[in-house]
Amino acid sequence: MSLSPAFLDELRHRTTLSSLIGKTTKLQKAGREFRACCPFHNEKSPSFYVNDDKGFYHCFGCGAHGDAIRWLTDNRGLPFIDAVKELAQAAGLDMPAMDRKAAEKAERAKGLVEAMADAAGWFTSQLQGIAGGDARSVLEKRGVKPEIATAFGIGFAPDSRGKLKDALKDYGDPMLVEAGLLIAVDGKAPYDRFRGRLMIPIRDARGRVIAFGGRIIGEGEPKYLNSPETPLFDKGRTLYNIDRALPAARKSGRVIVVEGYMDVIALAQGGIDEAVAPLGTALTEHQIERLWQMADVPILCFDGDTAGQKAAIRAAQRALPLLKPGKSLAFATLPQGLDPDDVIGAGGRKAFEGILNRARSLDEFLWVSEFGAISPMAGPDERGSLLHRLNQIADTIADPILKSQYRDAFRERFYGVFGSKAQRFSVVQAASEPVQRPRKGLAYTIQRAVLLGLMRYPEVLKARIEDVVDLPLGSRNLIELRDRLVEIAFHASPSEIAEITHDILATTFNLDIEPRSYLDDLAFTFYFQRDVFPEARGDLDRLIDLLIEEQLARRAAALVNADIERDLTEHNFNQQQEKLRAIDDARSRLAEWVDQFRTAA
Repeated sequence: MSLSPAFLDELRHRTTLSSLIGKTTKLQKAGREFRACCPFHNEKSPSFYVNDDKGFYHCFGCGAHGDAIRWLTDNRGLPFIDAVKELAQAAGLDMPAMDRKAAEKAERAKGLVEAMADAAGWFTSQLQGIAGGDARSVLEKRGVKPEIATAFGIGFAPDSRGKLKDALKDYGDPMLVEAGLLIAVDGKAPYDRFRGRLMIPIRDARGRVIAFGGRIIGEGEPKYLNSPETPLFDKGRTLYNIDRALPAARKSGRVIVVEGYMDVIALAQGGIDEAVAPLGTALTEHQIERLWQMADVPILCFDGDTAGQKAAIRAAQRALPLLKPGKSLAFATLPQGLDPDDVIGAGGRKAFEGILNRARSLDEFLWVSEFGAISPMAGPDERGSLLHRLNQIADTIADPILKSQYRDAFRERFYGVFGSKAQRFSVVQAASEPVQRPRKGLAYTIQRAVLLGLMRYPEVLKARIEDVVDLPLGSRNLIELRDRLVEIAFHASPSEIAEITHDILATTFNLDIEPRSYLDDLAFTFYFQRDVFPEARGDLDRLIDLLIEEQLARRAAALVNADIERDLTEHNFNQQQEKLRAIDDARSRLAEWVDQFRTAA
């Protein structure tokens, strides 16, 4: 389909903008224009104007600006082509003819949308039937009220391989397979993908069902099963609940990102409708950009456990290169072991709002995260490495002004902690000059061991690349080696990595990272020739887990310490003691595990 400038101009000419906007926004006549309180942000006095003669709207408060097409894409979340189609139909204009392939694709997509809508209806009917008793019990135990279940379209998939297939047989197996409702394996007859699960429809911005999330009822794996990617569903570009959150976010001026479906549903039941969730993965660049269309500073509210904090850190890292003036992220952390449902159940909406009110800015979150990863007695080299990492973080920001501001903010926090001119000089020297002989010790030995082990077992490097990126390393030489390994792993297979291991080792020792010493080093199983010890891969995995666990425990303690600096309360103090015990426990587990390798080979 070709949309010429002439066609789009004719479409705008035939559309009375005030009539279009007036369907959802109360307009008042103001001379030759109309005005209203802006639908894109909260305000008490009108600063939003609509000009029919010029065919555009403009808000002098938030800067929202556009024509009829932009109104439908920004206000109602329609894709561009759907906005054009809706306006053309209202204006009595025929859309330009599609080519054959485009027409076939559009017809197929229409069929998929109808199939998904019928599947959603069938799942909800099953929930209300006799077979849905256990599913209704799950909702009741979770405290999900019937009206909320209805609003979110929650349903039930019976534990059967063919009931949905029979119910939707008029669509034919190929279309149901393409929609992700059936599975076809090795030429065998397709069967139902979702079985014995609570079914949660995933909708696009227009409210159309495009996928499903299925939660297991009872025991079984996986706990959550999402639809596969289809012509309708791209999980990296989709946010759960965006259809309901869009109007709520416009009203409240904020959007909240939580971890999963049930978190969104729990918040809605507590009266907070402007919440969305990614779909089982870390936030993508596309999702972050979509969030910024809803609010300037989305609030990420993830669990306080290891997985939640890792997800928050990855989201921060992905957002940095995309930052623009006025667009950022904020981070609110739930108490460990609690989800939004627990918080609202214990203290109502007020308790959850209290957590949101303590949200940290992006620069503060990054500072606390990195500062918490170093030991309390850090020397100049480790402190220099911290400042070096903070500078590297700032350098990932594309906008030059923001990059400079983040560098200044990090340095201000850094010097606020580490103090005097003499200390500053030694730290700046360590951050800006190569360290010829990194400080040795057990921590350095263990960190170096992991990297050398990853070169011996590149399949572990490939499988755990995101954890390797998060490894706490105290030497810039080790950081540089880690970064080289990660870069290679992103573009090469394990076998290809293995082929260039010797080249990597050659450059490693140019970094002043010593080769493994069979006389002086710990006798880690993954240090030896491959497959001498069957448990070598497992030992390497275990050491990575222990190092990440210790780092996350330190970061959690740093978050609590930051709270104490703001406001010393008995709750904060008790939390601090609990986090310090967690650090001790993590260090004890690491030391105890490493002890078994004390005998050098």
